[in-house]
Amino acid sequence: MQVSVEDVSPLTKTLKIVVPEDVVARKIEDAYKELQAEVSIKGFRKGKVPRKVLEKGYGEKIKMEVGEKLVQDTYFDALEKTDCKPVVHPEIKSHKFADDGTFIYEAEIDVKPQFEMGQYKGIEVEMPKIVVSDETVAAEIESLRKEMAPLRNVDERGVMENDLVVVDFQGYDANGEAIRSVKAENYSVEVGSGRQGKEFESACLGLRKGEETSRAIEFPPSFPNPILAGKKVEFKIVVKEVKERVLAEVNDEFAQDVGEEFTTLDLLKEHVRRKIEKQRADAQSGDLTDKIMLKILEKHDFAVPDKLVAYEVNEQIKQLEDHLQKQGLTLESAGMSQEKLVENYKDAAAKRVRGDFILKKIAEVEDIKLTDEDISKGFERIASQYGMPVDEVKKYFRSRNELLPFMNELLSEKILEFLRTNAVVKEISAEAGGDESEKAGASA
Repeated sequence: MQVSVEDVSPLTKTLKIVVPEDVVARKIEDAYKELQAEVSIKGFRKGKVPRKVLEKGYGEKIKMEVGEKLVQDTYFDALEKTDCKPVVHPEIKSHKFADDGTFIYEAEIDVKPQFEMGQYKGIEVEMPKIVVSDETVAAEIESLRKEMAPLRNVDERGVMENDLVVVDFQGYDANGEAIRSVKAENYSVEVGSGRQGKEFESACLGLRKGEETSRAIEFPPSFPNPILAGKKVEFKIVVKEVKERVLAEVNDEFAQDVGEEFTTLDLLKEHVRRKIEKQRADAQSGDLTDKIMLKILEKHDFAVPDKLVAYEVNEQIKQLEDHLQKQGLTLESAGMSQEKLVENYKDAAAKRVRGDFILKKIAEVEDIKLTDEDISKGFERIASQYGMPVDEVKKYFRSRNELLPFMNELLSEKILEFLRTNAVVKEISAEAGGDESEKAGASA
């Protein structure tokens, strides 16, 4: 078998593979023997149809099937004759049966980028010191107070801040057409919380039970919901119920209502403070990882395979399509285009691919590998998260052929933990960090 390599680009190669005549002839002969044993043609006994008759009726089909089989049987052997290390499956660009009896095909592959590792240990990053203020604790206590407060229907007045309002709403696009997925009945809105958007909540203010209003809201392009992002939507809102909370006084008795272990309000406050500190520490772990990777990416700028980037982009679009499908929508009906999404996702996808190559290289250099203990802990974490027995978790991954992706994820986590451990973290005040400590708590 002859194999030659042509450079299409630094990361794309074309392998030209020539399969010898004797191998091709044997495969074709085997295919016709198999066909001869199966086919029935009028005028011939089964198994006795002449080769020339079979060639006339089935020649093209046999060539197609044999060609596919030859590619499958020879590609990996051909690859071993080169120094290429493909990162995706090959794209078979052309194939033909030559006049001399050989079979020739071309396989285009994207290969692993070669790059020198720069600094990845001792990366300096600044992180805000975790400080939980008395005001933050008080706000959390107030949230508990609202959460535990019984609700009382209010009919004699309009909606006020902190009321819980039950509404029906329908969204309309710029042409006045109802947006199918922007609709809800008996939808609860906590006015003043900001959870449903300040403009939407403020539209309810002053309305009494049974009254309705309309409010046009413009959503920024960065809005998390892709159906609403960058669009102006007219909301028709009908108030069905208005409820106010009957708030308890914040004292030792309130603390005991929260939990028997909190015999005093001070004990409850201390518990809340520790809980917020843990939430912020967990959130900071992710922030620290992001900052480290951002700095490492800045120090390692190299091209990555287009096919891998395209795969990443397609996976993101597929996830979006799945999300829309659950709402009975398609990309088109949601006002999105495949081309625009590809353009929007491409840069971030390229960074993820580059980051993945960097992490794999760090694992090689530092000899970071998964142990049985790492895998067991991973299973235990999933089991705890979903309330499943560990054995059931193992069966789930094995039965769905997802064990390898799961192990790759665990390895990435181990590499990232190595980077966090070896980073130089400078602790700064919350004020110097733009009050990031408070922001982390708010988003936790």
